[in-house]
Amino acid sequence: MIELDGRPAGEDALAALALTNYGHFTTLLVEDGRVRGLGLHLERLIRDCRLLFDTSLDPDRVRALARRAVPRSGRRIVRVTVFDPALDQATIDADARPRILVTARPAPETDPGPLRVRTAVHRRDLPEVKSVALGPALRLRRRARREGYDDVLFTGSAGEVLEGGTWNIGLVREGRVVWPGGDVLPGTTRHLLRETGGDPTELVGLPDLDGCEAAFATNATAVLRPITRIDHREYPSSHPEMTRLVESYRALPAHRL
Repeated sequence: MIELDGRPAGEDALAALALTNYGHFTTLLVEDGRVRGLGLHLERLIRDCRLLFDTSLDPDRVRALARRAVPRSGRRIVRVTVFDPALDQATIDADARPRILVTARPAPETDPGPLRVRTAVHRRDLPEVKSVALGPALRLRRRARREGYDDVLFTGSAGEVLEGGTWNIGLVREGRVVWPGGDVLPGTTRHLLRETGGDPTELVGLPDLDGCEAAFATNATAVLRPITRIDHREYPSSHPEMTRLVESYRALPAHRL
């Protein structure tokens, strides 16, 4: 399903999104019509819309349009993208009238398995915004996959651990969960998992990875996915702290979309 403001998306609008590639989005895991962290997703959309388009976004309208994409039962991955088809390279300074694109697909039925990642020095532009401009991240992911890894982990120029292209990273060190800080996207799933355990956020350097007991990736679609390799470092595919996080996440209330 692909709808723009509640109607089938036309070719011109989609072409504008592809060619100009200016906008933001959030991705929801909808289970039986409910979403964990729904308020965080809506806050992100409102905040990013104000930052990129200098205008407000109606969260109730977002919910109404997203509801059209999901049945009353079952699991769906719903992406809400906010962009203005009228803006292009020549008119990017015009007053914006953002529109809402909703796409939906079935959620995976099987566990995607652990990740093997390699590091690359990269910092996304406006890392606090979930931007549609994924080109640089996908280029690095493509290179990593063609060289035998599953994905890439971004690091800063000083060797600080940051994030993946579409996920946050968590670490287990000395029996507790640590969330690398710095210039990263504060993911909704990371926020929910941190809230369940009060786990700290702190700067983590590449040498610190040698002392970690486990590593994992988090995002809205996979929730928590073990990382079993970062460059030459090997980690187990399970750990009691990761089990705790998943159980705590499943116990969180979900809100009707």
